[in-house]
Amino acid sequence: MTGSAQPAIGVAGGAAGDGAEPDRTPKRISLRTRVMLLATLCVGGTVALVSLVTYLTVRDNVYDQFDSSLTQRAHAAAQSVPVASQFQNLPTALFASGDIQIGLLEADDTLVVPRGAAKPPTGEPELAVARGGAEWSLRTDKASEIRVVAVPSGHGQALVLGQSLAQTERTLGDLALVLMLFGGIGVVVAAGAATAVARTALRPVERLTSATERVADTMDLRPIPVTGDDELSRMTQSFNTMLGAVAESQAQQSRLVADAGHELRTPLTSLRTNLELLLSADRSGAPPLDETMRSEIEADIRGQLDELTQLIGDLVELARDSGPQEMIERVDLAEVVERALDRARRRAGDTEFEVRLQPWELTGDPGVLERAVLNLLDNAVKFSPAGETVHVGLRPLGDGTAVVEVADRGPGISPGDLPRVFDRFYRSAEARTLPGSGLGLAIVLQAAQRHGGGAFALAREGGGTVMTIRLPGVATDRDE
Repeated sequence: MTGSAQPAIGVAGGAAGDGAEPDRTPKRISLRTRVMLLATLCVGGTVALVSLVTYLTVRDNVYDQFDSSLTQRAHAAAQSVPVASQFQNLPTALFASGDIQIGLLEADDTLVVPRGAAKPPTGEPELAVARGGAEWSLRTDKASEIRVVAVPSGHGQALVLGQSLAQTERTLGDLALVLMLFGGIGVVVAAGAATAVARTALRPVERLTSATERVADTMDLRPIPVTGDDELSRMTQSFNTMLGAVAESQAQQSRLVADAGHELRTPLTSLRTNLELLLSADRSGAPPLDETMRSEIEADIRGQLDELTQLIGDLVELARDSGPQEMIERVDLAEVVERALDRARRRAGDTEFEVRLQPWELTGDPGVLERAVLNLLDNAVKFSPAGETVHVGLRPLGDGTAVVEVADRGPGISPGDLPRVFDRFYRSAEARTLPGSGLGLAIVLQAAQRHGGGAFALAREGGGTVMTIRLPGVATDRDE
């Protein structure tokens, strides 16, 4: 016995050692079951309460009528009862037909009843009436379940009348049974109705649950059909809106990855070609490269590395599209523009800047705003002819917003390209021969939208382009 028990213990110990533990998570009742149970309990409680009140009311009324009838009979009999010697000769059938027991109680506790008739229960209450100590008495004899009433009947006598409660109790018992039966039927019907109501009312929730499970399993972001205009329908519409936002986000992410792969392919291919050319020239037996060609290849590699660095930096900046702003503070937009100008002048060559700035403050991320303004300045410098002047302005519009304007005298943007210049990786025909990733203006638009504004491109009179960032805020006095 002991030897056979040891392997079982070892198996159990192994199972415990493997980390297998019984699932102690309590089973949760479904929402449909809870709604059904709640409705059933409410209806059942209402039926039970109504049945109880009905039974108690009917019982009180029945007992009141029973006592009133018995008392009236006792008083009527007391007025016509003959003397005790003749009382014994009363016909018992007269009282037996009405289930009545009658007796004449003397003050000395002697009870006279008709011959052959049953004696009504007597006790101290009835004896007190016979002796004149009480005007009348009414009670229930617990031993025989007989209702007993005693009234005075002459000097030193009391008429005692008793009637069984058996028939009344049977009637009340039948009433209780009927109420319980119909109450039970009502509860069953209520449970069925509650089940049907719960199933119908929670069908949109089931569709929504199935949709969420479908999205989690298959990433299928198709909207859910909406019927009605109740709260569940509005919740479904909100869920469909969320699905649309997720689908749009996925589409944007896919476009960003595809466009990034396309933009990275060209500089990477060129970089690989140049590196292979340098490596092959260093092999034994290969014709050497002259210094001029080697210098051109090395310069080309450095330019391609710079282009890759800029492209990767722009992609990282765009990846913050849905991220939280890292630095939220009160920003002097004029100072942000001046800092961006300082950086742009260092790489602007012979391009000059004409600046007109008015004070303007807003709440936001100064680093993001400076990067956006710098992108506009670099873009204007890149397209401006040598020796031209770029006009930079900051002015309020009087409607709670202000604009940062950067105007150049470059080749301009064709009307067909204007609506798309802020798209990611979009480059007009004029810009495809110039260095750049096609992400600079997309970063500008993203920064403006993160601060509650927008970005716009317009053709400039006399040639060139005006790039504008519009931002909400308040005008301030710098002298304060």
